[in-house]
Amino acid sequence: MKPERDLASASSGGPAHDKHKKHGLLRVIRDHSKSVDLPAGTIASDTGASPTHVKTVSYDAEHLHEHEGVAPGDLAKLRNSSDVLWIDVTGLRDTKTIEDIGAAFGIHRLTLEDIINTHQRPKVETFDHYVFIVMKMLDHSDAGLTEQMAIIVGDDYLITFQERAGDCFDPTRARLKRKGSQLRSEGPDRLAHALIDAVIDNFFPLLENYGEVIEDLEDLVVSAPESSHVEKLHSIKRDLLEIRRAIWPTRELVNALIRDEHHLFHDNTRVYLRDCYDHAIQLMDIVETYREIASGLLDVYLSSMSARMNEIMKVLTIISTIFIPLSFFAGIWGMNFEYMPELKKPWAYPTALGLMFTVACVLLVFFYRKGWLGEKKPKGSGV
Repeated sequence: MKPERDLASASSGGPAHDKHKKHGLLRVIRDHSKSVDLPAGTIASDTGASPTHVKTVSYDAEHLHEHEGVAPGDLAKLRNSSDVLWIDVTGLRDTKTIEDIGAAFGIHRLTLEDIINTHQRPKVETFDHYVFIVMKMLDHSDAGLTEQMAIIVGDDYLITFQERAGDCFDPTRARLKRKGSQLRSEGPDRLAHALIDAVIDNFFPLLENYGEVIEDLEDLVVSAPESSHVEKLHSIKRDLLEIRRAIWPTRELVNALIRDEHHLFHDNTRVYLRDCYDHAIQLMDIVETYREIASGLLDVYLSSMSARMNEIMKVLTIISTIFIPLSFFAGIWGMNFEYMPELKKPWAYPTALGLMFTVACVLLVFFYRKGWLGEKKPKGSGV
């Protein structure tokens, strides 16, 4: 599945890159500064967050029902009417709705605080009756490169909190709607695996696009280096660093779900999570490889520019060297002494020009034989 992002624009300093830059580190600092003086468990609203919208999917092996705009007070009825209830919350502006959902399912206030404060590091926390998971997934709204997604897994429910509308879960929703799907006959832990797997796998198409851009830059940096290539490489390195920050702790998160035993995650689900762990490791390898290539291309660019400058200086030096003796002759014959016998000879001027031309040709032949005018072809090459 291709990510909804114009990579060429993002890597060339275009609008998408500007938005990413604007919503990156500055947003993290701003979020931390808002909560620095607040006591733990305080759920502070953010007027800049997206509007809150609640969608639910209740299903069992035979039936599936979808609802939109469900009030938190009605969630208990939906929970009792099916085997599994998936509550999908997009937008974190309405803290009252989020608090009501937390109260309906007994979610700790520290968990709700971590959901609202979207600068969390990917992690997993286990409680008595639920497991709390925080991940970074690709942002499909062009507000940034990644966004926070929180997952709460209970015994018969699963709640997801996303910063903005738009995600990579359409294939998972399609599997749920397909009657007879294995996902329909298993619990919320299996649905949690499907969502985690979708988030991790969604990084592959983006990294594939970055690989194509880096491959194109490899040829350009060597053949026709420009200052704009440095900007693109720095932008790519910055994006890869953010992806690394998202994937590295995700790998630890998945490993914790596999290693730590919890009654909400069954053994058969842990087997599937091993595949997610392998994919996370593969992503890390790709990211590290691309970062090394990008760093190497910066060195290649500097070497190419240095070699280019050396070629320019060599040409200018050769030209200056040729004109040094010519300037010497012109200086001698330009002196205004009265007794210079050659000044009154009719052949003096063409002789002087001929001498200067001969000296210039001799120097050119000398430079050519030294190989300073280009690569000297080996003898007997036949070319």
